[in-house]
Amino acid sequence: QVQLVESGGGVVPAGGSLRLSCAASGRTFSSFVMGWFRQHPGTEREFVGAIRWSDGSTYYADSVKGRFTISRDNAENTVYLQMSTLKPEDTAVYYCAAQLVTYYTGYYYRKDAYPYWGQGTQVTVSS
Repeated sequence: QVQLVESGGGVVPAGGSLRLSCAASGRTFSSFVMGWFRQHPGTEREFVGAIRWSDGSTYYADSVKGRFTISRDNAENTVYLQMSTLKPEDTAVYYCAAQLVTYYTGYYYRKDAYPYWGQGTQVTVSS
């Protein structure tokens, strides 16, 4: 049973930084793609970024490119989302997700391609 547990959310001023963690358990994640999504109130869940665990390749939404960085720690089975230069529009619930790896990278951006999800963590950026 795959389990994903996010942590690290909180309140941060605009321009600040925050690091989210996603602790993964239940499988060998070297054959997975780990994604980060976020959801603003009243809107659809949107893609933030993803990392292919096996080789560390990363993929980002245009809205966060250059500000957010995804990494993974093999020993800790944990994926990180380092967020910098935060803006009020980054305020959302952030979710970690996992899918078995495919080399069709188009699936990495689609929330319906991820069968496993964490419970989410709230990030609030104050202006």
